[in-house]
Amino acid sequence: MAVSSLLTFTNFLLLSILALYSSNGFPNIFKRQPDQTNLVIYVHDYFTGEDASAIAVGGRKGQESSVLEFGTLIVVDDPVTEGPKIESREIGRAQGMYINSQSDGKGLYMVFSVIFSGGEFRGSSLEIQGSDLFTTKEREFGVVSGTGFFRFVKGFGIMQTESMDLVNLRAVIKLNITVRHY
Repeated sequence: MAVSSLLTFTNFLLLSILALYSSNGFPNIFKRQPDQTNLVIYVHDYFTGEDASAIAVGGRKGQESSVLEFGTLIVVDDPVTEGPKIESREIGRAQGMYINSQSDGKGLYMVFSVIFSGGEFRGSSLEIQGSDLFTTKEREFGVVSGTGFFRFVKGFGIMQTESMDLVNLRAVIKLNITVRHY
C-alpha cells in the first residue's frame, strides 16, 4: 500500500509541475511568434493643383475652411509612393480623414487607411490613427489594424514632413512604420 500511495503522490506531483509549466512557459514554445515588418512610404497631401487629393468638407467657414483652422474636417485620397518624389512608383492610396483638433490650429487628429495597390503588399491595408502635431519635426502614430499581409497587425509609425509648400498647401509626408503581424 505504501508503494501505491507513493506512486500516486509522485504522479500527482509530476502532473502538477507539468500543468504549472505548461500554463506559464510551455505554450510559448509552440505559439507562432509574430513577424515584424518595417516600411517607409511617402504620402502626397495636395490641397491645390490639378492633382489635388485633399479637400476641406467642413469647418467654421464650411468648405472654405482651412486645414490650418481649428475645427476643419478634411477628406483625403492621397497617393502613396515608394520615394519622396511624385514620380516615384505609386504603391497605394491613403484614404480617410483628419480634423484640425487643436484650438491654436497646429494639430490634427487623423484616421485613414493605407491601401496598397502595388508592390509586395498589394491587396493589403494598414489602418492609421493618431495625433499629428504637424509643426513638430517627428510625430508618432498608431497602426491599429490591417488586412491581407497585415492581418492581426499592431504597431506604430514615425511621421516626418519631407517637404511643405504652405502657400499652396502641398506636402509630402514620410511614414516610417513598424508593425507586428501573423
